[in-house]
Amino acid sequence: MSDEQRVPLPPLAPPIIASPAKRIEAFTGDPNFMTSLARGLAVIHAFQERKRHLTIAQISHRTEIPRAAVRRCLHTLIKLGYVTTDGRTYSLLPKVLTLGHAYLSSTPLAVTAQPILDRLSEQLHEACSMATLEGDEILYIARSATPQRLISVDLSVGSRLPAYCTSMGRILLAALDDAALTDYLDHVDLQVKTSRTVHTREGLLASIEEIRRQGWVIIDQELEVGLRSVAVPVRDSAGQVLAALNVGTHVGRIGRQELESRFLPALLEASKELSTRLFH
Repeated sequence: MSDEQRVPLPPLAPPIIASPAKRIEAFTGDPNFMTSLARGLAVIHAFQERKRHLTIAQISHRTEIPRAAVRRCLHTLIKLGYVTTDGRTYSLLPKVLTLGHAYLSSTPLAVTAQPILDRLSEQLHEACSMATLEGDEILYIARSATPQRLISVDLSVGSRLPAYCTSMGRILLAALDDAALTDYLDHVDLQVKTSRTVHTREGLLASIEEIRRQGWVIIDQELEVGLRSVAVPVRDSAGQVLAALNVGTHVGRIGRQELESRFLPALLEASKELSTRLFH
């Protein structure tokens, strides 16, 4: 095949900070640690909403796992029914959803939160969500949506967003101890999403200190223009933060004052009810 006839490969996806390969290497020497299993999970996580079809080279670049190991992982996942290929690129199959379903159907947190979120969403006529911190991102583990789309990205259980510029992420970052927060700030890429995005270390620290004092946060169009949200923590019986709850609104419908005076009390009550059901 001539150079003119070659189909150009898609550009390499950007590498993930603190790559899976480096995290796996940290367990070198542990006789009970299964490197092959860890690599297989890393390969699955390499796929994202905007990177649904990846080549072996792209997956290797994203994870920093050698191509030969990526190839073996993909071969295994294909045999087990989790991945498919067109001969050049690879993509996940619906069977992968069973992995998340095992968590959602077995954890009291997500199961208990769902009816509370549904009732809150019906009361406020806005989307309500719960998320936990997963690396540098928040991971949605429960959500009750409304017909109105607030942001350009479709959000559902399993969706991820940056922690630093989201209300739930800011709550979860505020719950970290100082060492963990410093580690996060040392490597996170604070990208400017809008003109309102807090994208400096100093600005983020100031916001986190305010959250630690008042116990809640309003994020005003930092992730996307037009999106305003309020979030509160969900605590266990010892007072440790397990997750965050939020309500997202459009600036054209709900003002910041109403978000604080009407939405925040309802959200705090929902958080209290969830903690009570889980631990009392």
